[in-house]
Amino acid sequence: MPLKFVFKTSFATTTVKRFVLLELRSEGISGWGECVAEEGPFYGPESTGTAEHVLGEFLIPLVLRRNLDAPQEFPALAEKIRGNRMAKAAVETALFDLFARAKGESLSRAIGGTRDAVDVGVSLGLAPTVEATVENVRKHVAQGYKRIKLKIEPGADVDRLAAVRAEFPSITLTVDANAAYTLADSAHLETLDAFRLDYIEQPLSHEDLVDHAVLAKRLATPLCLDESIRSAADAEAALELGACRIINIKQGRVGGIPEARRIHDVARAANVPVWCGGMLETGIGRATNLALAALPGFTLPGDTSASARYFADDITEPFVLAADGTMAVPDGPGIGVTPLHDRLQDTTVRIETFTL
Repeated sequence: MPLKFVFKTSFATTTVKRFVLLELRSEGISGWGECVAEEGPFYGPESTGTAEHVLGEFLIPLVLRRNLDAPQEFPALAEKIRGNRMAKAAVETALFDLFARAKGESLSRAIGGTRDAVDVGVSLGLAPTVEATVENVRKHVAQGYKRIKLKIEPGADVDRLAAVRAEFPSITLTVDANAAYTLADSAHLETLDAFRLDYIEQPLSHEDLVDHAVLAKRLATPLCLDESIRSAADAEAALELGACRIINIKQGRVGGIPEARRIHDVARAANVPVWCGGMLETGIGRATNLALAALPGFTLPGDTSASARYFADDITEPFVLAADGTMAVPDGPGIGVTPLHDRLQDTTVRIETFTL
């Protein structure tokens, strides 16, 4: 699906998003899951290619060969398969959707969601100039987003932030480096304190919890971790070390809804706020994220922006930003949306079918 804009981060440039969608059918009901892996293993170790392989060879056979009484049974079935969390999440979320639809219950309520709408922020990719950055921020502030997040990298940070803060002194502003810096950049990162950011997201490598803890002591601005948090155990370690004060939870990155819920619970017990990140999902993944973000610990605006920001036409009914900067959590059975047949047909490049 072509994006409506070029989305540039410190590690990749995306103009067309390719997706792996999974439909699980049982007793006349379909459950849908979306794998958030990208074409290359740059954000994380998985790609669409590796996800397709692991799904077809190892994960899908696990559910085809067994009767399941609840989606929570899947992690135990898949525990011998190391890593591959994005592929696992696709199966898990499809199972959660399937079981919730069978009960006539929304996914949000099934997993403990407490809100009917969530605050929405927006993630803006690296723009080629300072002027383009400010104009992009101006456009999205006017649309009502409650938080603006700018992607940054060395050489494209202070100048952008200075210009944005000069024009928008009071907006909620954050930055995301996607691991573009090292501890040697600490003095430079300290200068970002001047811009009154709510947090700096993932400045260092995903493997550098200790270095994040060192950096956190030097900064007044809280650190938020994304790529570093792959499990509840990672969250516990990061908080114990003092590596962050905020966590970005992506169910598609951590292996699915149960692990995302465990991370949520760890953070909530430590009085650490969390928010729901995004991976340029279709309406399938967007609906799943909204259900997750309805949990009580998700107190900061997430990245689940309006469908129309990304795609001319989504594969589901579009998600819309309300005038108050919130987005409604689907209340229909399961994730609350299903793919539009014609749109799905128009965008599909390959189908694999697995049967008993």
